[in-house]
Amino acid sequence: MSEPKPDAATPNPPLGDRPVMAVGIPAFGLAIPLLTGLYGTLTPADPAFWAGAFSFVALAAAIWLGNRWLLLQQRRHLDWFAQPARKLMMLVAANVLYTAPLTLAWLSAWYWLRGEPIDVPALQVVTLTNVICVLFVTHAYETVFLIRERESDMMRVERLERNRVEGELAALTSQIDPHFLFNSLNTLGHVIAHDPVRARDFCDRLAEVYRYVLASRGRQLVSLQEELEFVANYYALLALRFGAAIELVVEPAGGGDEGSRIPPLALQTLLENAVKHNRFDPAFPLGMRLSRQGGSVRFAHEKRPRSSLRPGAGVGLANLDERCRLLTGRGLDIDRSGGQFAVTVPLASA
Repeated sequence: MSEPKPDAATPNPPLGDRPVMAVGIPAFGLAIPLLTGLYGTLTPADPAFWAGAFSFVALAAAIWLGNRWLLLQQRRHLDWFAQPARKLMMLVAANVLYTAPLTLAWLSAWYWLRGEPIDVPALQVVTLTNVICVLFVTHAYETVFLIRERESDMMRVERLERNRVEGELAALTSQIDPHFLFNSLNTLGHVIAHDPVRARDFCDRLAEVYRYVLASRGRQLVSLQEELEFVANYYALLALRFGAAIELVVEPAGGGDEGSRIPPLALQTLLENAVKHNRFDPAFPLGMRLSRQGGSVRFAHEKRPRSSLRPGAGVGLANLDERCRLLTGRGLDIDRSGGQFAVTVPLASA
């Protein structure tokens, strides 16, 4: 049976472990023989002591680099999540079956070159110590790998989520322009039929308004100040058609600050809905108020539902609510209590 192919999504990343090896290999090579009595009666004054030290550091290098190579090879063929039991068994077996025979052969050669009988207890202790140290270092390597894979997975999920959000926003934004243009042309047709002089002014303002619509198509958020300026122009278009039948008050009158951002055409949607779904005339104008409230903007108007108007599908508000949730993490707050209809739009920080 062939071995599973490596997971292309999680290849072995660069380890950057050279500083660790530069310290760890000499440390193990010098410390383990001293702690286990491998030098016997040798002292630093004996040349054989330093020859042994060099030999033991070379053994530590062979053990470290060999087990490192085995670990990387296993990671190319075995996965912790797909085959955890087999992965663990193969990892331990490779470490033990490589480290133990290499240690036994190397130390046996050390005793033979010294012309001394093999110290079996010392040989057993050193071999067991090397195996335990290898398992510990291998566990450290695997932990580093898993942490990096976790970070890589999180970044990949974030990229996928960002792509999903951007796709949804593009789909939602594409619903705005045709809707806005359709209503604007309907209004223009009405003004042309009743007042050709005002129609020319309407066309000029409509050009300015639609310039903003086109400029904001590729932007997910715009500054609150830009949106308020656009709403002022859009309200001027409505005023050309309805005159004193509608009233809009903006508080504070100076507009918004540059540090706050909002989905483009958000406030225009609320203003358009208010005019579309409510009764008004010059004798009883529709009062609308736009105010800043902390990290939000509140748009409120009197409730005067048109009796002849069919209930709306609520696409405009649903669209805006979804855009706000995707961009700011908060949706619209809609208040229908009392005699007013109020919508609070969350703002994003720059």
